[in-house]
Amino acid sequence: MNATSARIAVVGAGPGGLICARILQLHGWSVTVFEREASPAARTQGGTLDIHSTTGQQALREAGLLDRFHALARPEGEVWRRLDPFTAEVLEVDRPADGHAGRPEIDRGQLRGLLLDSLATGTVRWGRPVSRVVPHGDGTHRLLFEDGTGEDFDLVVGADGAWSRVRPALSDAVPRYTGVTFVGTGFHDSDSRHPAFARLVGEGTMSARSGSRGLSAQRNSGGHLDAVAMFRAPEDWYVTAGLDFADTAAVRAHLLEMYDGWHDSLLYLLRAGDRGFVNRPLYALPVPPVWDHVPGLTLVGDAAHLMPPLGVGANLALLDGAELALALLAHPEVDAAVRAYEEVMLPRAADLAAGTAQGLNHFLPPEGQPEPVPGSRRRPGQPQA
Repeated sequence: MNATSARIAVVGAGPGGLICARILQLHGWSVTVFEREASPAARTQGGTLDIHSTTGQQALREAGLLDRFHALARPEGEVWRRLDPFTAEVLEVDRPADGHAGRPEIDRGQLRGLLLDSLATGTVRWGRPVSRVVPHGDGTHRLLFEDGTGEDFDLVVGADGAWSRVRPALSDAVPRYTGVTFVGTGFHDSDSRHPAFARLVGEGTMSARSGSRGLSAQRNSGGHLDAVAMFRAPEDWYVTAGLDFADTAAVRAHLLEMYDGWHDSLLYLLRAGDRGFVNRPLYALPVPPVWDHVPGLTLVGDAAHLMPPLGVGANLALLDGAELALALLAHPEVDAAVRAYEEVMLPRAADLAAGTAQGLNHFLPPEGQPEPVPGSRRRPGQPQA
């Protein structure tokens, strides 16, 4: 199939799918994005992302969006503080050397809005959840939607995240629970309503850890803070504890008991968060990600290589989407372009997935495993949920 005339579908309006569509449109190509959500405002998009100069920012540069990104990004958000969990003493401050921000922060919703605004009107078809992908046997595929309708395409790009409906047409891999759960909360108008805690967090991210438990908070734009309790537990820990997340008071009391003995100023994160609590078990795909090449079908981002959220996922999704689009532009045939993309993406993802799996064990050691010595700790990312 000649690439320039290919019918291209992107499933999922996340960073990887949207930047792929943006770059293709920038060069005059036609592409359609199908998104399960009913509208851009159907749900909040989560917290903030650090976008790295060599991956995510490079992808945004290829999309012609880097200047607009920098207009929204917060370089000061790159500062990270590690606190002692029992004294709240500041143990370490990690800030850009010489004031150079290599990974400034941006709210996930702002990044998505930036990408959506860059696309032609009507590119994204909202409220079109895909149920599965059916091959025709000639390199083309039919997208089947949950309403029973279907459309045929020469290339289907699965950019639909952890629980991808496209992935099963390529691979039988499914996400597995990592043993770590994040319980999220947050603070509105933190500087005016929670000034002492806002000062504790500082300009960017605050983290405190002991053994297999941690507390972290991170600034978003507009004076908001995202906060999270992080711990190792069985996936059904809250069922065993008899908790219902609709009962905020009960969840709060249980978490405060879990973190008994931590410094009171850190426990404010659990006592005073004004967004309730959200359970976020962490999943990852098996390492390395691998599949036999299938003409007319590929994956980007979490659909291809879901890994622990240590600051890599969104950057890889952007890079994947950009590199797939650039491969399509560079090769006269769709299949050659997809093969070229996968030959680079899969080994890169394998290395980073292995690294983040090790990083999660370093960040929150399993019970019985000694904590890393001070000074050897990786800078953590925030949940990208």
